[in-house]
Amino acid sequence: MLLFVAFAAILTITFGTVVLLTGTPQSQKAIEKRIDGILTTGPHASLEQPQVQQLLKVEPASSFGWLNGLLERYKISQMLESRILQANSKTTPAKLVISTIFLAIAGFAGVSFFVHVAVLQILGACIFAYVPFGLLSFKRGRRIAAFNAALPDGIDMMGRALRAGHSMTASINIVAEQAAEPVRSEFGEVFKQQNFGLPLRDAMTQMLDRVPSQDLRVLVTGILVQKETGGNLAEILDRTAATIRERLKVQGEIRTHTAQGRLTGWILCALPLVMLVIINIVQPGYSKALTDNPIGQKLAYVGGGLLVVGGLAIRQIINGIEV
Repeated sequence: MLLFVAFAAILTITFGTVVLLTGTPQSQKAIEKRIDGILTTGPHASLEQPQVQQLLKVEPASSFGWLNGLLERYKISQMLESRILQANSKTTPAKLVISTIFLAIAGFAGVSFFVHVAVLQILGACIFAYVPFGLLSFKRGRRIAAFNAALPDGIDMMGRALRAGHSMTASINIVAEQAAEPVRSEFGEVFKQQNFGLPLRDAMTQMLDRVPSQDLRVLVTGILVQKETGGNLAEILDRTAATIRERLKVQGEIRTHTAQGRLTGWILCALPLVMLVIINIVQPGYSKALTDNPIGQKLAYVGGGLLVVGGLAIRQIINGIEV
């Protein structure tokens, strides 16, 4: 067993070194991404497919090109591409899948070194395998939150530019130059796409694909409706910015009032596991009744299942409030 753990550790380190050394330079990736975006905006591009300009592109040549080609046959590749794009990550679906596989092996080997219970070994493998997707989801959520926080100021810039006599395209360019990140980069992409001849509706729709934000959806809907029906766009933008600010304010108040509930959920879920580890450190072998005895194993499974159910119930209660 010790040899197996050492082999898994060496394999993981070797894989990480190969990924770092064989990766495509960031400048080359940026150039190829911009070229792919231009090539896929032609008149024959299918606008009914999501993220057509951003996701359906040729991957840069890499050591895992064969795996990228294999994943493209399934919908999971497009889903992973969408998540990576929304998180503004530099990874690829192939690297994500391979990292998941190796972390699952490492987690299974690490748990097997201490515990010889099949359910716990599989659970450890699943937890380690989720790490790449968890980090990707964390980056995605943090980026969307930063976008929502900076969006009202960007909308105010657009409104002031329109009142000063600028066109819609010029006001988008002003936001792309002066707004905070990531609003600046996203509106900059919209401005570039318009310069390449893409209609405003398609450019805005693609920005929604890159940033799945409810606040941005309200803004895009208001701009597109005004473009078709007419009206005072500057006044619409002012009301939209005020609505988004009020929504963010209410969300902050909700998070403040539910902080105690979230902390309680974390404590209740983590306390049994932490106490189990501490007791086994103080008195080794204390939990053998739960790992060696068949009845103890069944009780451990029931306890773990109840912990999961309780944590999900608390999470649903806290996150069930929509604004």
